Amino acid sequence: MPKTTTAAKRNYYIVFLIMLTFFVISFLTNVIGPLVPDIIKGFHLSLTMVAVLPFAFFIAYLVSIPAAMLNEKYKEKKMMLGAFVISFLGALMLGLYPNYLTAIISLFLIGCGMAMLQVVINPLLRTSGGEEHYAFNSVLAQLIFGAASFLSPLAYSYLVVNLNNSGAEDPVQRIFASIVPKSLPWISLYWLFAVVSLVMIVVIFVSRFPKVILKEDEKAGALQVHKDLLKKPIVILFFIGIFCYVGTEQGTANWISQFLYEYHHYDPQTTGASAVAYFWGLMTAGGVLGLFLLKIMDSAKVLIIFTILAIISLSIGLFTGNDRVALYAFPIVGFFASVMYPIIFSLALNSVEENQGAFAGILLTGVIGGAIIPLIIGAIGDHWGLRTGMLFLYITMGYILSVGFWAKPIIKNKTILRQKAEG
Repeated sequence: MPKTTTAAKRNYYIVFLIMLTFFVISFLTNVIGPLVPDIIKGFHLSLTMVAVLPFAFFIAYLVSIPAAMLNEKYKEKKMMLGAFVISFLGALMLGLYPNYLTAIISLFLIGCGMAMLQVVINPLLRTSGGEEHYAFNSVLAQLIFGAASFLSPLAYSYLVVNLNNSGAEDPVQRIFASIVPKSLPWISLYWLFAVVSLVMIVVIFVSRFPKVILKEDEKAGALQVHKDLLKKPIVILFFIGIFCYVGTEQGTANWISQFLYEYHHYDPQTTGASAVAYFWGLMTAGGVLGLFLLKIMDSAKVLIIFTILAIISLSIGLFTGNDRVALYAFPIVGFFASVMYPIIFSLALNSVEENQGAFAGILLTGVIGGAIIPLIIGAIGDHWGLRTGMLFLYITMGYILSVGFWAKPIIKNKTILRQKAEG
């Protein structure tokens, strides 16, 4: 009987909708990097000023904890509708009034929407897909997330190149050409984001959602619970770990195209965008390899090995004089960075015995590392060059490496050998 009850809970339509939402989140989130050279040129910005844009986007993740509390009151459908309405308004604002100040406000609003969605969809995926399929569905969601990260820079490249080539306009390009300033072709991407957000609003509005009963470890928890957790050194240490990871991820992806343009003279609208796309694509591929390795090795050891290899790849990218080697080295950093987030997150949650939902909310706010680290790199880059600025990534990667040595989880990941020993 219990098996039948669980199966009855499965809602394939909602699972599909969640996967689509993961795709949209990633599509909107990870396109900032390839846009950086165009934004600098279009708005006449310094490296520090352009870094304020990803800062505005990722600082919005501070809404994660209040969003989790609101989700318990207003439920998933209203929260997802609200998130996409905010995202739509942000994208539309930048499409209609393309300037630097509007871009900051726009990216902050889109970031708020994406943070709200991430809080909502994981518990919803567990309920809709069935608890026994949650691990599989979570991995599938990450693969879809990676695929969207790979495609969004290519979509940018396609739109910009074709808008610049007025002799090859199709009906869609003609529409974009009529509403997008010729000097800012990348703004077409935010019109696309507005349309995507609007479609998602309609789809979610007409969808019927299942009732989600949050497990005790998924609940946001009261404010006092968060205060008590923040008094524990282990919570702060793992928060810094997530902060450093997202800072490393965005600090690399956001500056790849500009670095290749400055030091190797690659076209940011084509080659630079492709390099960023392959950074995310290889991150997905690395995640698949990581899943296999976690079945045969302790997660902390996997983290140590992959982080060392990521540092080596970054070093080659930063210091090689060979244009082709640099073009390949930066995307390979993404391959080795792939396991960092899930391993740090799992080590963290397996290091506390209670209030894991509140702890997860605290960890998720560590995403603001994606706001602060690229800004630091840009500020250093303005004074001493972008290569010097990107040396700051050694600090964040060094901290991630240290996690593999000091983390002592209560529950370790189950490897094949460990399972045989327990059996």
